[in-house]
Amino acid sequence: MKLTVVIVSYNVRYYLEQCIISVQRATKGIDCGIYVVDNDSSDHSVEYLKEHFADQITIIESSHNMGFARANNIAITQTDSEYVLLLNPDTFVAEDAISQALDFMDSHPQCGGVGVRMHNADGTIARESRRGLPTPWVSLLKMLGLSRRYYLSHLPWNQPGRIDVMSGAFCMLRRSILNEVGLLDKDFFMYGEDIDLSYRILKAGYENWYVPADIVHYKGESTQKSSYRYVHVFYEAMLIFFRKHYSHLSLLVTMPIKLAIYFRAFIALCQMLYGRMVDSLGFSKGQAPTDYVFIGSQPMLEECRQLARRKGLSAQFFATREEAADIKNACIVYDTSAFTFRQIIDDATHYQDKELSIGTYSLDTHLLITSLEVIQ
Repeated sequence: MKLTVVIVSYNVRYYLEQCIISVQRATKGIDCGIYVVDNDSSDHSVEYLKEHFADQITIIESSHNMGFARANNIAITQTDSEYVLLLNPDTFVAEDAISQALDFMDSHPQCGGVGVRMHNADGTIARESRRGLPTPWVSLLKMLGLSRRYYLSHLPWNQPGRIDVMSGAFCMLRRSILNEVGLLDKDFFMYGEDIDLSYRILKAGYENWYVPADIVHYKGESTQKSSYRYVHVFYEAMLIFFRKHYSHLSLLVTMPIKLAIYFRAFIALCQMLYGRMVDSLGFSKGQAPTDYVFIGSQPMLEECRQLARRKGLSAQFFATREEAADIKNACIVYDTSAFTFRQIIDDATHYQDKELSIGTYSLDTHLLITSLEVIQ
């Protein structure tokens, strides 16, 4: 088999469904298997997958939430494909993204892994698509808010480039090199395992690359970033990586980094507590209602008119994107039967000055999916 796509999921069944559909489109003609590892979701994800993707994917049902690294490792060890793609469930990929990554790895035998150009829901490029190693000096600069070096800002976005760290949201790996350097470190529950694996690939003498293939990453739909657990897990991952790779350094070097990590964790916790206090006292302005702009086929537009009436949505309806060219401050909802994911991403790259974001509607699932919500 050429490729195994591994998706670890936790309580995001509708985002996961869209992700799988995009992967199926992107792997047509590729000898590929799709594995979904469910980390004991409570939203009936497993039942939903069995109903909608029976015989199309392999489902691994965990009886508890074992974290990102362990879950990926289980699927990886059950397969023997030439390449493995680790993919987040809150993503969708352009139809040519996976083939671009595969072609690049086929032509670069020293390449251990490939990351891609990730877009946020508003069309902007996510800086974490390319990262440098968090050495003590770079880590300290980042903790102080000086992150240009960490995000390799000198590299062009439209050309392949050597990088240090790939994002776990889309991380294509060569099986032979993965067998040599080892699987994901299970000490990382979530976050940091992609940095650790990328570093081990480099230390083994291989290369990590960025390729300008496109995906959309909703960034965190599978986690609760306002929770105490998120703060603990995220900053604990930093400490695990630092202890693993830099504990041999002088105390004069390590102590400032550790203090900076604890300080940033404390600030994050204070900001979260302040936000909750404001909400509980009724001082929060709340989230402004979203304006929706639906674009697609007549069957899609008719379904969405009914949805808008039923849900009380502020909405406009157009058959083509050109008709909605002057729209600003809205969520543009694309008919996935009329538009390819490639077209949606290309269109979104022109959003930055219009404060627009991406949404999708499927005539097959009858779901409206945005970065903020799922409406059915």
